[in-house]
Amino acid sequence: MDKYKYFGFWLILLLIFLNFKQVSAQEALTLEKAIEIAGMNSPDLQRSLFSLNRFQETLKAERASLKSQFSLSVNPITYDNSRQFDNRFSEWYTNENIQSGATFRVDQPILWTDGTLSLVNTFGWQKNISDAQGYLDENTAFTNNLYLSLNQPLFTYNRTKLELKTIELDLENANINYALQKLSLEKNVTQFFYNVYLARMSLDIAEEELSNTQKSYEIIKNKVNAGLEAMEELYQAELNLATSESTLQNRQVELDNAKDAFKKFLGMDLYTDIVVLAIIINDSVQVDLEKAVEYGLNSRMELRQREIDIENAQFQLIQTKSINEFKGNVQLSVGVMGDNPTLGKVYDNPTKNPRVALSFNIPLYDWGERKARIKAQEAVIQIQELNLNEERRQIIVDIRLVYRNLLNQENQIGIAKQNEKNAQLTYEINLERYANGDLTGMDLNLYQNQLSTKKMSLAQAFINYKIELLNLKIQTLYDFSINRPVIPADLFKQPGE
Repeated sequence: MDKYKYFGFWLILLLIFLNFKQVSAQEALTLEKAIEIAGMNSPDLQRSLFSLNRFQETLKAERASLKSQFSLSVNPITYDNSRQFDNRFSEWYTNENIQSGATFRVDQPILWTDGTLSLVNTFGWQKNISDAQGYLDENTAFTNNLYLSLNQPLFTYNRTKLELKTIELDLENANINYALQKLSLEKNVTQFFYNVYLARMSLDIAEEELSNTQKSYEIIKNKVNAGLEAMEELYQAELNLATSESTLQNRQVELDNAKDAFKKFLGMDLYTDIVVLAIIINDSVQVDLEKAVEYGLNSRMELRQREIDIENAQFQLIQTKSINEFKGNVQLSVGVMGDNPTLGKVYDNPTKNPRVALSFNIPLYDWGERKARIKAQEAVIQIQELNLNEERRQIIVDIRLVYRNLLNQENQIGIAKQNEKNAQLTYEINLERYANGDLTGMDLNLYQNQLSTKKMSLAQAFINYKIELLNLKIQTLYDFSINRPVIPADLFKQPGE
């Protein structure tokens, strides 16, 4: 007997522990916290962040490539023994050559001219033996060649500067995409958040409806037992009670499904129970339509993206014009070279070795290829300009649409509040009539359903207003609830910053 007593004691402790664990696993979420969690776990936002990091590193690498580049190439040993024919003397000879050397160079790209300035020093040692007509000639010497050279393209566009500007635009575009992704994430999280909130409220209303139905059931049950009402009224009351219980169960399922969808979107553990914390108040916000449109046209990052598209198209036009273009190239170098069998005497008798090379590429006839490609790229620029103008028009239309929806939702809140108040009074009056036997259970159930519907309509109207206010914030990049612009730099912050 004692064994079963202890077993029951440990069983009770286990149940208490499991219940405590379940309660402690519940996590309360505000809208701000949910957005923060989604920012850390969202795959779409992470992809945008990786793309942003990619262009940041690419720009860093491009700027590093514009600094002085140091290189050293070493050739420890080269041996060659060959049999060759000398055309001058019409005879064969043998040549053996041993070489060793190294080249150190510093290359400095010139951003403003697209040229390259190089300082080069080549040091070497060689031993050469020739066997011709039975005579052996041998030479052993150290050599050093130090020179400064300039390689400068002429009559063409600056490729280095254009490539750097293109990467800078790519980085700016990646920043904008990341910011837009954050705004889109905020909108989606808000929608999921309020879906859970509505499901929770629907469950509360169903619980209240069940409580009211239970009270009316008790009233009619007592009357039937006292012989004051017909038995069919009790049957109807039982049916209403069963319907309310079924509705409550359905609302619980809907709440659980909404929670799972929300947790999946946030990237949370699906086995963690959550509860959303929201305060829905009727905080009407005054919005000036003209200022809203002005904020949108001055701040919307999509307009900058269209401008970037135009700039990239213009860069493409510059590259297109370089097809079959007249261009030149000049190479200048000046230096000194010395050789001597003794290392310390390499420059005892130096030799100056200046060099100048000028070349031109002169296209003659390309059958109209260059002209046609330029016209095609000019058409691309015109398309991008049209896209920019259309984006402006679309922004104005979207802001006006959200503004009208906002005003409409504000009116809907007033209507829904009055309807909910009337439905509550109507239900209380008819509940009294039901208690007095002047109303059937079926009719009372209709008033109960009407009250529940109006309560949900009021909650939905409040949330619709919140969603439209958020849409206005996204469309204008201005938060009218606090009268403060949404600074793009804030949107560019990475999760956790």
